[in-house]
Amino acid sequence: MPPSRSSRPTQRDIAELAGVSITTVSHVVNGTRAVAPETRTAVLRAIEQTGYTGDAIARSLVTGGTRTIGVAISLLANPYFAALMQAIEREAAAAGYTVLLADTHDTAETEQATVRALRARRVEGVLLTPSPGDGPVINEMVSLGMPAVLVDRVSTRTDIDQVGAENIQATSALTAHLAARGHRRIGLVSGAPRLTTSEERTLGYRLGLGRAGLPWNPDLVACGHSEAEHGSRALGSLLDLPDPPTAVVVGNDAMMVGVLHEARRRGFRVGSDLAVAGYDDVEWADLVDPPLTTMAQPIAEIGRQAVRLLLARINDPERKPETIRLPPTLCHRQSCGCLPAHPFS
Repeated sequence: MPPSRSSRPTQRDIAELAGVSITTVSHVVNGTRAVAPETRTAVLRAIEQTGYTGDAIARSLVTGGTRTIGVAISLLANPYFAALMQAIEREAAAAGYTVLLADTHDTAETEQATVRALRARRVEGVLLTPSPGDGPVINEMVSLGMPAVLVDRVSTRTDIDQVGAENIQATSALTAHLAARGHRRIGLVSGAPRLTTSEERTLGYRLGLGRAGLPWNPDLVACGHSEAEHGSRALGSLLDLPDPPTAVVVGNDAMMVGVLHEARRRGFRVGSDLAVAGYDDVEWADLVDPPLTTMAQPIAEIGRQAVRLLLARINDPERKPETIRLPPTLCHRQSCGCLPAHPFS
């Protein structure tokens, strides 16, 4: 007999009604161990009879959804994290969903454990900023039919939803602009290897050189590994060349920090001794001297579109996977050597 409605049902009540142990009820609710189909059915029937609402996971077993989505992202590798999460949470809340956040530390091993932990919490879908390389976690989610959207780091895959900024033409435009200022040796501080964003921005740099009639020279490319310290070393290696670059494109804001430190350490005046332009745009970009010329990702719109794609996948699992590319916005300032009134060309 179900417990009185005046008392809140517990897992013990579920166990007694289903004729199983409390441990078995816990395994069914939390998905921590396989349970025989007939036993699982008995537990679900007991949950429904008692109206057990001990947690969102138990409710989801009966109602079919937790109204929760997971976000797996490296907090360290994403300096725009706060703006992205604000957009994601607002869009999710407007649709009646809550958000669970987990840090992947930008490693494949932690990423896989993180996504599995979110699945154990019965999230209805996952927004993932994937770690470098096409790791097994994406294959796992696709094979399980887990609704998921790759955010920011868009791959060449066609079997999963993705949303991110356009990288190639944007970086090409920055490179071509520096060439239009008369620079013939333009360096690149590139991002972490095996990241599609790094590869695409490097391709954009090469495209910009070609459009300006400049040759590709691998000596003018130094990997900054998407980190400030490595960005500093990368610029140092470029400036130590027998014929160093007079202008540099920087692949992201984390490396830009290192580039600015290294330039200052060597006594280089950015904008005059060394022209600099970068991809990404942090809030302090217009506060440094000189202000930084950058391509700013549409972070808020990426977050909103990612949630919309995920909810569309949850509502229609059979829909064709979609990749959305959003154009960045040029923030033309003076680090490229232009005067404040000089138009971007």
